Amino acid sequence: MHQLPETALLRSFVTVAQELSFRRAADRLALDQSALSRRIQKLEAELGYPLFERTTREVALTPAGQDFYRSVSRILLDCSRSIDEARRVALGHTGRIRVGYMAFAATDLMPRTVARFRDRYPGITLELRFMRTQMQKIAIANDEIDVGFLIGPYDNRDCHSLTLALDPLHVVTPQRHRLLHQPTVQPADIANEPLILGNMAEWGEYRFRLEDQFGRLGISLEPALEASTTLALIGLVASGLGITVYPESLIGFLGRNVEARPIIHPDLHSRTVLVWKRSNRARAVLNFIETARNRGPA
Repeated sequence: MHQLPETALLRSFVTVAQELSFRRAADRLALDQSALSRRIQKLEAELGYPLFERTTREVALTPAGQDFYRSVSRILLDCSRSIDEARRVALGHTGRIRVGYMAFAATDLMPRTVARFRDRYPGITLELRFMRTQMQKIAIANDEIDVGFLIGPYDNRDCHSLTLALDPLHVVTPQRHRLLHQPTVQPADIANEPLILGNMAEWGEYRFRLEDQFGRLGISLEPALEASTTLALIGLVASGLGITVYPESLIGFLGRNVEARPIIHPDLHSRTVLVWKRSNRARAVLNFIETARNRGPA
C-alpha cells in the first residue's frame, strides 16, 4: 500500500485539475508556476503514473488522473469537514453532555440551567438522567455522566464541586396546624411532632444531612412514618399524620393541601452542588458549568 501523499501536493493537484491551467492554478495557490510544476511532478513520481497530459497549448487529465481527482476531492472534502467539526467540538459548539440530577434540582436549578445552556449552545446534545445523589457519585467516578446536580457538600479529590443553592429548611404541616399560629418555628418545635421523612433507600443522602444538622443542635429525628416518593410524603402530611422538613426552593411545588413555615436557625439548610471530574476538560462541559455558575433569568 502506497503512503498517502502530502496534503499540499493533493491540494495542488486538485487546483490544477479544476483549472486545467498551471498559470491560473498557481495564481489561486499564490505559488510560483515552476514551484507548482515541481509539486505535480513529485506527486506523479510518488504515485508512479502521470496525472496530466501536457502540450504547449493545453493541459488535460489522464484517465488515471480523472479517477484520482474524483477520489482526492472526496478525501479533501471529508478532511475539511472533519477539521471544522473538530474545531466546533474544541470550542464547545457541538458534542454531548450527560447530566445527572436529583429530585431537589429537578424543579428549578437543573431546568433553568438547561434552558440557558440550550439557548447559548443549541448544537450540544444534552442527556438528562434522574439519579439519587449516591448513584450520581458512582456515575461520575465511572465516567457515566459528565456533571451532576446532587445534595452536598461533596469532598472528593478527583472532583470539582460548585455550590448552586443553600436553601433554608421549612417545616411542612397540614393545614391549620398549631405550628402555623406561632410567631416563629424553632428547631426544638420539630422534636415535639410526629415526623414523616423519606425512607433511607430513596432519601438516604438528605436524611443523613438532616440528621447531622439537627443532631448538632441536640435534636434526634425519629420518623413516625417513612415514604419513598414526594407525592406519598406530602399526602401523608396533608392527611394530618405528621409534619416533614423540606428545602425552601421546593415549597412552591408542594400543592395547596399543606402549609410551610421557615425553621429559624442559620445552620439548618439544604445544599445543592454541581459536581464534575477534575480530568473532564471538554469545552462543552466547561461551558455548561459556567452557565450554571452564572445564574440568572433563563
